[in-house]
Amino acid sequence: MDEIDAVFETVAETAGDVRSILGERRSYEEGQNPSGEQQLAADIYADERLEQRLLDIPAVGSYASEERDEVVEDSGEYHVACDPLDGSSNLKPNNGMGTIVGVYDEPLPAGGDALVAAAYVLYGPTTTMVTAVDGTVTEYLVEDGDRAVLDEDVTVPDDPVVYGFGGRAPDWPEAFASFVEEIENRRLKLRYGGAMVADVNQVLTYGGLFGYPMLADRPEGKLRLQFEGHPIAAIVSMAGGASSDGSESLLDKTPQELHERTPLFVGNESLIDDLESAVQ
Repeated sequence: MDEIDAVFETVAETAGDVRSILGERRSYEEGQNPSGEQQLAADIYADERLEQRLLDIPAVGSYASEERDEVVEDSGEYHVACDPLDGSSNLKPNNGMGTIVGVYDEPLPAGGDALVAAAYVLYGPTTTMVTAVDGTVTEYLVEDGDRAVLDEDVTVPDDPVVYGFGGRAPDWPEAFASFVEEIENRRLKLRYGGAMVADVNQVLTYGGLFGYPMLADRPEGKLRLQFEGHPIAAIVSMAGGASSDGSESLLDKTPQELHERTPLFVGNESLIDDLESAVQ
């Protein structure tokens, strides 16, 4: 799929530019994104570069992101949804961040069944990229905008090692809090860094479970289905894992609004099954 690869290549090229400006764009801007979150200068930079470059690809017919209200329309068969700088609040303490991309063959907002490819970039000690297309998950090292294969067939390890859950523990529903206690009793290691890309990458590397649950005052959760939920669910699922909102796969869901939120869980299929049994 040359068109999909063109999207991946563009994201990798842009990742180098994004990484290079992080140190000088740590300040907050006056505006907020559509979810009411304050934007960093780096959020806006990443969003603008991705919009411009992805829409330059003839096959890309529209671009939408977590940082803007509306879909930007063009002509082309594919529609791209991005979280341009996942975990950007980690810029100040210098922790991991990422970029998340979903490619759909239907106009946005679109269901998980319209997702044809997904990827994320992780800005850690090195810059890596994980892509998912045609049932295969591949990890790359990204240097100077070029990709070099690290693992041609990424799979979630059978024996889970790590877990991480977002939100404040006092706001977790009782059933979910009890499930967390059970996970802790299994002696899994806590790994939570405030950027979903970095936390999910731990799950892909070591096996385990990541989630941002429904909360007492926010039963819809925090993360966006279109920009974060579908792409991450597709990557983990193609790597042999599973996803859920607590009752069904994220890939079975269709957002009614572009910025619709959802509880989100991804990881080993056995842990997702246990989660659903605990919280339903």
